[in-house]
Amino acid sequence: MILQVEELTKQFGGLAAVNNVSFNIAEPEILGIIGPNGAGKSTLINLICGFYPATSGKIIFDDHDITKLKANHRAKLGIDRNFQASSLFMPLPVIDNVFIGFHLAYKKSIWARLLRLPSACNEEKELRQKGAEILDKMELGTVKNELAMNLSHGYQRILGVCIAMATNPKLLLLDEPLTGMNQSEIHTMVNLIRQIRDSGVTIAMIEHNMGAIMSLCDRIIVLDYGKKIAEGSPKEIQANEEVIEAYLGKE
Repeated sequence: MILQVEELTKQFGGLAAVNNVSFNIAEPEILGIIGPNGAGKSTLINLICGFYPATSGKIIFDDHDITKLKANHRAKLGIDRNFQASSLFMPLPVIDNVFIGFHLAYKKSIWARLLRLPSACNEEKELRQKGAEILDKMELGTVKNELAMNLSHGYQRILGVCIAMATNPKLLLLDEPLTGMNQSEIHTMVNLIRQIRDSGVTIAMIEHNMGAIMSLCDRIIVLDYGKKIAEGSPKEIQANEEVIEAYLGKE
């Protein structure tokens, strides 16, 4: 297992946004995280990537106890998440947005880069080439020199994933990657997520598009009021009475 979450809890004041949640993620697979609004899904993602500290419980990643590590240390180990459109560098070209995502990959010192030493310039050239390769794989190669602000909403969402891929993650966390996309863009993103998984990257994703979740995910966990109420294959989740009740309510 690449990730083990053990009895994880996050409290905000007296509210338990995530309440004693446990699950594992195998390598590589796509794990779906679903549940009604306010179920604790985004809080769970933020706990895994280190944006929030856990109130209690444990997170084991690639045999490392990362429960108390800061987000930047978790990123160095191989955990990253997609960037929302609001986090993009809109006035910069697409390729520069991805290049910024390589900040963890630099081996040369900040002084070597500021002084534009040949070794630092060569490293920058190599990273820019890698960025172009990521954009090509994610079908944004033709717009790499466009300003991020000029991209369609769908392309901006894909760019957010490209920036995360620049960190060379082992585990990619996707928070509603299909939000606001039209059907054509959804089809493209779904195929790209499959390609990322097929390249060896494990994925955990939150998504409200149930058709996409059911077709993409190997396994699904369901949260409701911060608690895990179900876990299983898409087929098992679709037939689970407790899940149906959480989404639709009792008759």
